Amino acid sequence: IIDRNGNFLAKSVSSVDIGINPLEVINQKKLLLNLGYIFPNKNYEIIKKQLKKNKFFWFEKKISDENYERIMMLGDKSIQAKEKLSRVYPQKNLFSHIIGQIDDDNIGISGLEKSLDKQLKNNKNPTKLTVDMDIQFLIREELIKYNKIFRTKGSTAILMNVNTGEIISLVSLPDFDPNDRSGKFSKKNGSDSPLFNKGVQGLYELGSVFKVFTAALALEEKIVNLDTLVDTSSPIVWGKHRISNYHRLPEQLSFTDVIVESSNTGTSRLAQELGGKRQKEFLAQLGFFESSGVELVEGKNITSQYPANWSEISTMTISYGHGLSSSPLHVATAFASVLNGGLRIRPTLIKDSNKGASKIRIVEQGVSKDLINILYQVVDRGTASAANVYGYSVAGKTGTANKVKSTGGYYKKKNITTFASVFPAEKPKYVLLVTLDEPIVMTGQKSRRTAGWTAAPIASEIIYRVAPLLGIRPHLHNRSHNDLLMVVN
Repeated sequence: IIDRNGNFLAKSVSSVDIGINPLEVINQKKLLLNLGYIFPNKNYEIIKKQLKKNKFFWFEKKISDENYERIMMLGDKSIQAKEKLSRVYPQKNLFSHIIGQIDDDNIGISGLEKSLDKQLKNNKNPTKLTVDMDIQFLIREELIKYNKIFRTKGSTAILMNVNTGEIISLVSLPDFDPNDRSGKFSKKNGSDSPLFNKGVQGLYELGSVFKVFTAALALEEKIVNLDTLVDTSSPIVWGKHRISNYHRLPEQLSFTDVIVESSNTGTSRLAQELGGKRQKEFLAQLGFFESSGVELVEGKNITSQYPANWSEISTMTISYGHGLSSSPLHVATAFASVLNGGLRIRPTLIKDSNKGASKIRIVEQGVSKDLINILYQVVDRGTASAANVYGYSVAGKTGTANKVKSTGGYYKKKNITTFASVFPAEKPKYVLLVTLDEPIVMTGQKSRRTAGWTAAPIASEIIYRVAPLLGIRPHLHNRSHNDLLMVVN
């Protein structure tokens, strides 16, 4: 398996295992002495006990060519060599959740090793992926750095081409070294296990990033334009439920500012006007209720979870990302589909698969342009100002959601934070989504847990570092909002 630039990510190499048949041993003392010269670090008291059992045992696996020659020169009939193919992963943890692992019988048990098992064994040529090793390294490095700063339980980041669906990078932390088959990591820890792919398997309520899809549908159905005034008064009381804005807002905002200021009440009222049936249909068009289609076995049966009774209150809360759980990959894919000009894409890890792009129109091209302009303002003057990148234009949306308890209800001080973005904003080429599990940052004596303080600045650092590698040239100066409007329109 190689990356898009030909770097080896997984490779089969020939190795030799050495075993000893005690029944063939003529001179035990001489045998142990000779082996001691070649393998001085072995515990020969244990070897003596194994010899007494008179049963064949493996003495050393995957020995070097040099040691193999030295052993064969001993000419001892009790020593038996077995040559076999071994799978090695030269990048270690870097692509663990994408590549996966094989077992001792060379059968794929996770990741692409499992889903492409037959293809990998039968193909004479390497399987080329869409991922970029250098970009994967940089993104993983940023996530590790900020995981320590924000004391997160884990995180994930997805970078994807908005037009082709090619995944350039997919990182999930914690991760593991696929060369280690000791079985020390258990799947019993669920989403906290290093084996768990948070980007593909994780199902989370991702909060206000979903307002982008509500905004897209409102523009598509022409119930608003960019300047339409929307009732943002707070709270909305619906039975025993109470919907409020995160911070104090005016009684009315323009439709643009409903998203820029991230108003829960304004988005809820728009969703009420659109209706639950149309909302559900639109989310289905975006792929939320089917598998993402990515080639990883872990993503095969992952679909969004939603209430059995899609009531009016469900329609309202789902409009701002509560009450529906989805994978970060589903959200990144849907984000790209409404911001690439309005065409549905599907994520892919296989280079030149021609699988990702489609001609299925989700929203009109004009709607897509309007959304980009709104989301550029979210970064320029709204909740995602920490996502600004010097020299590059970014359009995106923050999302902060309380974590759901396994027993039902929500934690008050445990959050999932997300920043979903596209860049360069004047003509989006890539979508970047960053999701953090329980981040917290201290500013003075105050703790901050929102995406604007956590996920957004990480995305800014990532874009600043990877944009040049993607061939995106920086602006000589940061563009104003009016400049961007002129370019997009």
